[in-house]
Formats: sequence, structure tokens, C-alpha cells
Amino acid sequence: MSPRKKSLLSVVLTSLVLCFRTSGSELEPPTAQAYEEYVKTAQARMQNEVNDPGHFLRIDGLPDAQKAAVISRLRSGELIIQPMTTTEHQAPVQIPGGLVHHWFAIAFIPGVTARQVLQLSQHYDRYGELYKPDVQYAKILNREGDHLRVHYRFYRNTIVSVVYDAEFEIDYSMPNSSTNYSLARSIRIAEVQNPGKSSEREYPVGKDHGYMWRLNFDSRWVERDGGVYLQVEFLALSRTVPAVFAWLVNPYMCAIPRDYLTRYMDATRTALLRR
Repeated sequence: MSPRKKSLLSVVLTSLVLCFRTSGSELEPPTAQAYEEYVKTAQARMQNEVNDPGHFLRIDGLPDAQKAAVISRLRSGELIIQPMTTTEHQAPVQIPGGLVHHWFAIAFIPGVTARQVLQLSQHYDRYGELYKPDVQYAKILNREGDHLRVHYRFYRNTIVSVVYDAEFEIDYSMPNSSTNYSLARSIRIAEVQNPGKSSEREYPVGKDHGYMWRLNFDSRWVERDGGVYLQVEFLALSRTVPAVFAWLVNPYMCAIPRDYLTRYMDATRTALLRR
């Protein structure tokens, strides 16, 4: 990159950081409702998949030759991450006033069992160790059978550094000993101001900088081929980006979920292989 382009990029990024730090953003009811409709449509598709043993994983629906090629890539250690779009009446579902971040990831972990993945998934007191820096800590607030309410403290360092306190409802389902899945949905996400300081406080929910208003996280794993295929689907809602910065920020924003999922899947695989 030429010095002139580097200088221009530096000016734009500085302006963007100042804009994000100084401007608040409120989650408006139409945006929240549109996201819930998006999630509802996506979850209907997910439920159809998990109810069909022959299509439990998204790769199960691929043509045989394509599925075999993907499985070969996974078994060689490749992590596959792709963006997704939910459609309704053959058109992408629109979210006025918000950005949806919808991603899919899948990996193969050799030599482990579905039960081991389930045990690690529910070992929330280790999340701060396993998934740092993205998760600072996690703890179970309540548990009734396979339904849990879990508190997380998240950390994100992207355009700016931000900390969240978040609560999730998480439901686990074990159709059989080799096939498990969980669905986590945020019920409260609050951005934290001055984290770790005596002046630490939460912004009012939905009235913050808008970096993350909602998050849903679907996990599935199935024991096959001498190991486990682990699949996750990431679905989040954030503020829109000012049009003047969209040309620069949109590609960068798209990279954030990819980077997070890469770290999450790699950390999970590493933890399971060390058991």
C-alpha cells in the first residue's frame, strides 16, 4: 500500500473510531421485531434439520460427490466457515436499522466422542480459560434439567474495545448417544462502561454503541467416522454503519464473526484433543 493510501486509511479509521465512541445507537422496536422474525425463520429451518437424522448436519444435504469432497477436507483438518442468509419468499429477510451477522462453521475432531463434546460444552467455569480473550468468564445462574441460564462477560477488540455482560437461555437436546445439539439465545446484552474500574457501570440495554444487540448460537455435533463433526451457526444483530464509512467498514465487519468462529472452533478442538 502506498504512503498516500496508508495516510488516507489512517484518517478514515481515526474518524470512524471517534464516530463510534462518541455516537450512541438505540435499538428501535422495528429493528428488534425484524430480527426476531429473521431468527424465527432461521430456527424453523434448523428444527427441520435436527428432526431429520439424514440431514442433521448441513453437509448431509449436499449431493454425494460434493459431500464426500467436503468430508475429505474436514477430515484432513480444515475448518470450513461460510456466511449465510435467511430468505423468505425467495428473498433475503431485511432488517431495517440493523445489520445481521449470520455465519456457519464446521470441523471434524478425530478420536473424541459426542459425550466428551457435551461435557466440555457444559463446563462453563472453564470458558474464561478456553475461549479467552473473547470470553472473560461464564457461570451458570440457573439449571432445570437440560435448560440453563448462563451469564457471560464478553470482550471484543475490533474497531474499538468493548465489554458486555450477557445472559443466555440455553437448551440442550440429546436425541441419542451419538447426536447432540444446543440452542443458545441472548435474553440480555448490556455494554459495560469503564470495565474493571471503580466507575464501571452498564449502559441501558439497547441504548449503547450498538456493537452487539442480540446473539443466537446453535451448536450440533454427531459422532461419526471415528470422531465428531462439530457444527455451529452464529447469528447476531448490530447497529448499521454510517453510509460514509460503509465502503470501508462492511468488509471489516464481515470478518469479525469469521475471526471469532475460527478462534472458537480451534479452541474447542484443541481442548478436546488434549483430554
